[in-house]
Amino acid sequence: MMDGTEVPMAVPMAVPTAVPTGVPALATEPRFAQRLRQWLEQERLLDGRYGLQRVPGGRVAVPLLPEKLSQLCLPREVPCELLGIQDPFPSRAARRRSPAQRLREELRRLLGPSWSEELERDVPHAWQRHGDLVLLSEDSFRAEPWERLGPALWETVAKALGARRVARRGRVMPDGMRSPRVTLLLGQHGWVEHVDNGIRYTFDVTKCMFSPGNITEKLRVASLPCSGEVVVDLYAGIGYFTLPFLVHAGAAFVHACEWNSHAVEALHRSLVLNGVRDRCHIHSGDSRQLQLRDVADRVNLGLIPSSEEGWPVACRVLKKDTGGVLHIHHNVETHPATPQSAVLLAERGSPEAASPGGEAQHPTQHSGEETLGARLRPEWQSWAEGTATRIQGLLAELHGRPWRSSVLHIELVKSYAPHVHHLVLDLECRPVLPV
Repeated sequence: MMDGTEVPMAVPMAVPTAVPTGVPALATEPRFAQRLRQWLEQERLLDGRYGLQRVPGGRVAVPLLPEKLSQLCLPREVPCELLGIQDPFPSRAARRRSPAQRLREELRRLLGPSWSEELERDVPHAWQRHGDLVLLSEDSFRAEPWERLGPALWETVAKALGARRVARRGRVMPDGMRSPRVTLLLGQHGWVEHVDNGIRYTFDVTKCMFSPGNITEKLRVASLPCSGEVVVDLYAGIGYFTLPFLVHAGAAFVHACEWNSHAVEALHRSLVLNGVRDRCHIHSGDSRQLQLRDVADRVNLGLIPSSEEGWPVACRVLKKDTGGVLHIHHNVETHPATPQSAVLLAERGSPEAASPGGEAQHPTQHSGEETLGARLRPEWQSWAEGTATRIQGLLAELHGRPWRSSVLHIELVKSYAPHVHHLVLDLECRPVLPV
């Protein structure tokens, strides 16, 4: 006991046939609690995931391993009652463990003697979290023994990761809409909410993709000076850029074009969630068939690997008398860099690089590639200049008069593949006024 009196632990305690629901625990008087915990730990009966906690009647509950109940032996001198705790407190040790460690411990407990190094390699180290749903990678839990566990596996995964729903993604479908192959493993639906930069995105993970790798570009779009402007977003998706234009950049109105019906539904919900539904019109269908003309101060072409098919549409929707700015996304292949092949943006006259507040992006690099920082590759400059020339020609042909196009900025979004980079060209396009 706490006063130093020895407590004989030798008399078997009869375990009820119907064990209470929840985490099994022994409730005892506070003065016995620590000694009882120490003994249970020594006998490997203690459930270390949970701490001691007070229960009605002024008693303290000590958690037990459910599978060890049949081995429980207690003294007559210690008054105990078996009960179930519905919302147990995690122990200090459990709070210090990483989610990945908790997951492995729970799975070892579930599999018991069947646990092996091969199965451990099949357990994910990382996952995406969207609210109460965790999205596992496609190579998670593919070994045959996992399949035999059925729903118990996904309930264990959810419990270990503090989630209520579990899904697993597959390869993206080659259907032109980048539709995900996602299987919902636990839960009734795939609708989730994701918050970026104060913007609430909602979507169904089983029907729409979310691209966390574009966060730097979403932040940049949010900082653009779009007050009073009309924007056309040709590839809106679930609103990756439509929402930053409306919520933070101050656009007066956005025409959002999207041909995936599931993304259209998600975008509609997100517009309502963020209170900007009245400032956006969704054009459902193929943006190449868009009937808008002469309305936009700014056009976003957020499609990779290339947005080239949207260039003629972008030229048509630009205001014919004043022009505007195009944000053109593209994947550009580059050669391995050498010190001579990289030129600082400031040396090319970029105001962004020359100013102290310039945005020097440091994206995640593929193995073997050097840090790019704010360096502009010759291939990027060549692509930008070639794109500017072609857009200028499209505009002149469309309107029957000369236009000028100026490269304002080249933004590195991320490394897409080895020596392939996702870039955005900010291109200013203006009609040449008669002298």
